[in-house]
Amino acid sequence: MTYVCTDGARGRPVKAEAGAPARRTVPWPLAGLVALAVMAAPAAAQAKAAPESFADLAAKLLPSVVNISTTQTLEGRGGVEMPQLPPGSPFEEFFREFFERNRPHQRQRKLTSLGSGFIVDAAGYIVTNNHVIKDADEITVALQDDTRLEAVVVGRDPKTDIAVLKVKPTGKLTAVRFGDSDKARVGDWVVAIGNPFGLGGSVTAGIISARNRDINSGPYDDYIQTDASINRGNSGGPIFNLDGEVIGIATAIFSPSGGSVGIGFAIPSATAHPVIQQLIKHGQVRRGWLGVHIQAVTEEIAETLGLKQAKGALVASVIKDGPAEKGDIKAGDVILTFDGKEVPEMRKLPRIVAATDVNKTVDVVVWRNSEKMTLSVSVGELEESEAKVASRSRGGKKEGGAAEKIEALGFTVAEVTTDLRERYSLDKDAKGVVVTAVDEGGGAAEKGIRPGDVIAEISQEEVVTPADIVARIKEARKSGRKSVLLLVEGQGGLRFVAVRIETG
Repeated sequence: MTYVCTDGARGRPVKAEAGAPARRTVPWPLAGLVALAVMAAPAAAQAKAAPESFADLAAKLLPSVVNISTTQTLEGRGGVEMPQLPPGSPFEEFFREFFERNRPHQRQRKLTSLGSGFIVDAAGYIVTNNHVIKDADEITVALQDDTRLEAVVVGRDPKTDIAVLKVKPTGKLTAVRFGDSDKARVGDWVVAIGNPFGLGGSVTAGIISARNRDINSGPYDDYIQTDASINRGNSGGPIFNLDGEVIGIATAIFSPSGGSVGIGFAIPSATAHPVIQQLIKHGQVRRGWLGVHIQAVTEEIAETLGLKQAKGALVASVIKDGPAEKGDIKAGDVILTFDGKEVPEMRKLPRIVAATDVNKTVDVVVWRNSEKMTLSVSVGELEESEAKVASRSRGGKKEGGAAEKIEALGFTVAEVTTDLRERYSLDKDAKGVVVTAVDEGGGAAEKGIRPGDVIAEISQEEVVTPADIVARIKEARKSGRKSVLLLVEGQGGLRFVAVRIETG
């Protein structure tokens, strides 16, 4: 699948790889985005019939939408460069003198980009996508009456691909109203207005095709999908409901050719509005931070933990001295609610936390030892440095016993020894048993466990010897469970893996 940014960029790439296995590409400006709000379950509401015409609505909304053009200056060199010659070549001096006399001059190239935006405050504040104005030397805003105004950047947030601009109005500006995207339902009519291909003031209509779309542009994807025609140049333009309220910001399209095929994506207003408010007020965004690494709760993991449903976010590890550790959240906990908000799936939690006020003390409901617990956590502030991974130290000595094959899980494990530390480059403080062999087609192989992985826990109890694993498997069988939960440390870091128990 191919996702294309819709900023109408000229002279620069608009596609980028997003990763395996689906071989997706995402709009290059959208990497690493962070949404700030959780999408609640769609509220039941009376569906509105399609109007006979969108003309009255369009006439009302068009003055609020602007066209944005940017210019970026690139330094370049013209002419022919000196060829590469072998050292000591008799022609080296000749060519050097020739090219010194005819040295090419520095030349400047102008790249232009087109996009859309909308007025959010009559004082001159305008919202667009960050990728529309990224790296721009000059930004010009064109109003519906063709008035052209120079704009400056008030603030931008690459994580959500949102930017706020400021112009000095020469007349009265018409600002939009924001609606609640959480109330928008699949099948609702929407209207998109923007600047496709530089044509300006174009109105299209369609429906919401889907919600909560994840297009792999970042860990917080939560897009509204619409079939309202969106093309290059629509980026940053508003998506309106039939009440004339902004419920989304057009950002990307799915397209094999670069043109609209009826699948466009918009940032929900529930995500965008808090970001816009912070950018106008502070010029930057402050996000909440919990200090945990999390993973999805699968059906197998839920079964091993005694959860009736596969929901919540499983804590794989807790960052030292972070808010979670100070609040007594532990690896193996499943976070079910945060600050009164349900966590139906893993990817919802970061958005909820990010939207929470920094330093606010909240209740966190977790599932631990087959029961719910309520903990109190003071939310920290997310810093860029939080994403950096500390380097591992190696070394240490420890002698252990012989390897033992665990038939029920399909692997062989051994206590960590000096030789095994060196063979698999294990941390000096690695705790548990190390996997030395994996049976092809067994339960461990199915879950991606490989030789060199360290089993730190089984069924949320520490592992010291292979015998500990055998004992936990017996307990699981007695209780009727079909799988056991392993805490595995490998090249990808700590993760929980539910492995089925082979019969026999």
